[in-house]
This record gives sequence, structure tokens and C-alpha cells, in this order.
Amino acid sequence: MSTMPSDRSPDSTLAFIREGYRFVGSRCDRLGTDVFQTRLLLEPTICLRGREAAELFYDEERFVRRGAMPMRGQRTLTGVGGVQGLDGQAHRVRKAMFMSIMTSAAIRRLGEIFDEQWQARIPVWARNGPVVLYDEVGEILTRTVWAWAGVPLAEADVPRRTAEMHAMIEAPAALGPRHWRGRLGRYRAQRWAGDLIERVRAGAVPAPEGSALAVVAGHRDERGLPLPRRIAAVELLNVLRPTVAVDRYVVFAALALHDHPHWRDRLPGDDAATERFVQEVRRYYPFFPVAAARVRRSFQWRGYTFPQGRRVLLDLYGTNHHPGTWPEPEQFRPERFTGWRDDPFGLIPQGGGDHFTGHRCAGEWITIELMKRAVTNLTGAMDYRVPPQDLALDLGAMPALPPSGLVLDGVRPVDGAHRADGVRPLR
Repeated sequence: MSTMPSDRSPDSTLAFIREGYRFVGSRCDRLGTDVFQTRLLLEPTICLRGREAAELFYDEERFVRRGAMPMRGQRTLTGVGGVQGLDGQAHRVRKAMFMSIMTSAAIRRLGEIFDEQWQARIPVWARNGPVVLYDEVGEILTRTVWAWAGVPLAEADVPRRTAEMHAMIEAPAALGPRHWRGRLGRYRAQRWAGDLIERVRAGAVPAPEGSALAVVAGHRDERGLPLPRRIAAVELLNVLRPTVAVDRYVVFAALALHDHPHWRDRLPGDDAATERFVQEVRRYYPFFPVAAARVRRSFQWRGYTFPQGRRVLLDLYGTNHHPGTWPEPEQFRPERFTGWRDDPFGLIPQGGGDHFTGHRCAGEWITIELMKRAVTNLTGAMDYRVPPQDLALDLGAMPALPPSGLVLDGVRPVDGAHRADGVRPLR
């Protein structure tokens, strides 16, 4: 039995907040390991990275999710009592609820609504001058997912709902006002969602059959009971909020097109190449930094002891950049996905394992669909320029985003089949 490598700091919480996505990987590199122990929020914590670590982490015989995520994350990002913190039969039944709305037809319809919303904005962008892509896509996704989910939304409420989703997303690793804005956004959105669920159940608001709103409002748990108002509100937001969060991936895709402009000519009309490009964006750029679990029962792995109840963090970003799985991981190379056969533990930007039974994100297929549609619109439906601005990604900021939000200028609609004049974004 070996002694697990250790980060000797008395507590690494501030270092984690300061270093962000690099926290686990930098220590693994320094210690020459893919597993080490530290203290976070004063609690002993084991950190892991790599494909083998991901396969271990998603073994439900060894790990549970209950009590793993710190309350500051539950009270902002996921909601208390959501599917992310369930185990066993309770998790399987709740996860089946989400997967029931992830049919191919439903995902295609979501993409069609997104296209309609995006293309309706192009003439507006052309008239109004420079636009911040992050701000625009956030509101497009809010309109899109609300309509798809069967949730009523007045146009005047779009900025407010988008701001609430963004506040929740940005709050878990934040300190001070940004964290408290997330708490407030969670409170307001959850109160609104709970009221809506009650009105649907009372027959006062219609919910389209098969929509996310109808499915969540009518769901029964593993005991055959309807979800309590608060939990139903949490789970409705767990459909809406992660879909709005795809705006960050859309910005990253646009950033990749700016940094690698030759892909703008290679992608139009080539669905396979577009999917490879999107997968590389998901691998390369930072999204959610880590996933958390607790040890179900003590066990040994690689000669190290994992004590019962110990919190364990899997480095999602570091696993997607692990040189043992991804040669030259710091190079942006979509061609690496040529002939790619899905590896549930190698590419894990939204978690690993099985979509239907495990804790992998139920909305991963939605993410890919929306990103492909966004790339198709960026390369085939509009011309634009990227003026000089601050596009540097700070990996110490969680979640990361270019400081400018990616400003586009000179937007012009073009025929969907051909670009008008071959204009390239300015570098």
C-alpha cells in the first residue's frame, strides 16, 4: 500500500479559485501523478485526472453523488435536490425523465427553433452595428429553449431570464457580489418556475404534450409520487439553464473560427467536418472544470486507499487535455476526430459514462446540435469581421469567457449556399 501524493498546503481553496482550470493539472504535473490529495474548503479531497481516472470515477459501485457538491454550488448552479446529487434507483428514475425528452426528433426541433431565432437576428445585427456575440446568443438560446420546453415567455422578459441563468452559471466559484447575484438569480428563477409548475398542475397553464414543462410537471418519482414543487422547479431549470450555458461554447466556436480562419472555408456544406470541429471545440476550450463524488465504501486503486466518505474531484478539463489520450493536447486539431468512436471516458467536457443510467449530462446531444447549427450560421449565413479586442482566455476564471464576449462588426446576411465575398474575420 502506497502513500498518496499530497499537495502540502494546509488548505488549497484560494489556490483552486485563483488557478481555476489549471489547479488539478498543474499539481499532477508537479507531483508526477494523476491522483493526489489536498484540502478544499477545509475538507480532505482526492483529485483525479485522465481516462482511467474517469472510468473509475463513474463506477457507481465505488462512488455516490449525494453530498459531494458543495452547498455553494447547489444553491446557485444545480439547485438543492436536483438529479446531479441523486444515486441508485432515485437517480435512474429521475434521469429517465430527462432522457425521455432527448429524442432525435425533439433535438432536431430544438435546432430548427435555434436556426429561426439566429437568422431573425442577422438583419438586426447588420443594422445596429457592433454586437457582443455572448450577449446575443444568450438571449437567442433563452428564446429557443423556452419555446422548445413549452414554457411561456414574453419578449420583455428575455433579458431578465437570460441574466438569471447567467448569474447561476457564474456563481459557484465566485466570491463576493458575483456569488450573491447567483444566489439571488437562483431564488428568483426557482420561485418563478415553482409558480409555473403549480399553474400547469392546476390546469391554468397549458403544457404541450411531451414538452419538458409537461414531463417535469407530471413526473412521478421512484415511489410513484409527484415531485414536490421546489424539486420540480429545480429540474425544470436543469433543462433551461444548461441550454442557455451553450452560449459559451458558441463563443468558443466563433473564437476558434477567428483563430483558425481556414476552417471557415472547409466547413460549409460538410456536416462531418462541422461535427469534428465542434467536438474539438468541446475538448479544447474550458467549460465545467471538475465533477464531484464521494467514496461509497473504502477501496484501493493503484495502490492508494480511497476512504469511505472521502470527497473526490475529477478534473474534466485536465482529462480532455491529457497527453496520454490526446496527442499534442494544446493544439487545436479537429482532424483528430476523424473516425472517432465515442469514448465515454476520454472526451468528458460534460461528464462521462452512460447518458441513460450514469451522471453524464443529459443535454450533451443538445449541446452538439446547437453548436453545429451555430457554426453553420457563422460560416454560411452571415459575413462579419472581428475588430481588435481582448480575446484572451483566463483559465483562472471559472467559467471562462473572452473578456470582450467576442464583438462582431460589419455583419451582413448572405445566401445560405454561398458566402458573399470571402471576407475573413480580422486577426
